[in-house]
Amino acid sequence: MESTLLALGREAVILVLVASAPPLLAALAVGLVTGVLQAATQVQEPSLGVVPRLAAVFVALGLAGPWIGARVVRFAAACIDLIPRAAP
Repeated sequence: MESTLLALGREAVILVLVASAPPLLAALAVGLVTGVLQAATQVQEPSLGVVPRLAAVFVALGLAGPWIGARVVRFAAACIDLIPRAAP
């Protein structure tokens, strides 16, 4: 039983990392580009760094949302399947 719970916990951590990767990578890429552009043009307006990153995160979530949702649903189904085995 303990090995099953450890495997479930490991799978949950991996799921969190994989599900958060698309929006984080999009924010990282857009933040890097806007940072370079701001440094090159010496325009230090804070909203010029935040708004494109926010838009990139929403686009990444829109594109990767079905894939992330399918992974979460598969994990939830696996957790629900374990309930009868965990009950005494």
